[in-house]
Amino acid sequence: MSLKFSLNNIFLILNILFIVACGQKQESIVSETDLSTEVSPSSDTIPLSSDNVRDVLTDYAKNHPDSIAVISTRHGNIKVRLYKDTPLHRANFVRLTKSGFYNQGEFYRVVKGFAIQGGDSDNRTMKQTVYKIPQEFNRTHIHKKGALAMARYGDEQNPDKESSSHNFYIVQGEPVPLHEIRAWEEKHGIKYTPAEVKLYQTIGGEPSLDTEYTVFGEVIEGLDVVDKIANEPVDASSWPRQSVLHTIKMIE
Repeated sequence: MSLKFSLNNIFLILNILFIVACGQKQESIVSETDLSTEVSPSSDTIPLSSDNVRDVLTDYAKNHPDSIAVISTRHGNIKVRLYKDTPLHRANFVRLTKSGFYNQGEFYRVVKGFAIQGGDSDNRTMKQTVYKIPQEFNRTHIHKKGALAMARYGDEQNPDKESSSHNFYIVQGEPVPLHEIRAWEEKHGIKYTPAEVKLYQTIGGEPSLDTEYTVFGEVIEGLDVVDKIANEPVDASSWPRQSVLHTIKMIE
């Protein structure tokens, strides 16, 4: 994989990881009927907005310590661990999972050698409010193969690099040569540890995304399932020709 190819991935991100479709103008994940029965809405049910997202997710994180989820697909299961040091993203993922929102999603954009993106579907009936998650960049969480991160709008629309409310992706990537790793270090103003360099050179990943998107978890079982999804035949929009539906549940 050349540096030119990875730089081209930056353009690809505009179509793959920037949210250009799939339910941006949506309603609450809680139905009007459900809300009417709530005497005092809690962080489990209160609709999120740009004004309350940080406070609500912070409160939710304290009451829901869950950190292990299973993403089930027709190719098998992907088990992911959510990082405790990205509490807003962890809380948001857990909240959407426990509400059943992700059970109406699918992997709707797939780019072999790069990433698989899920969370939404054209057939979704369960809606949610429009909000973004404040970015939680953490230098220790890189886009190695199996990294779980949130998509987002591009910098022009989103200078604070806040994350999507629900669209996530899992990195597939490819082994990265040393000269390319050094080039991304210079571009992003970071210095990878020897262990991180080895990870990128061996299992692979996508260093072009580091410092650009919030990584909030990683695959701990099922990388072979990620590879199978990444190998799905796709149309001109990178949408799998045969739907790859997913359901998600928290198990710990």
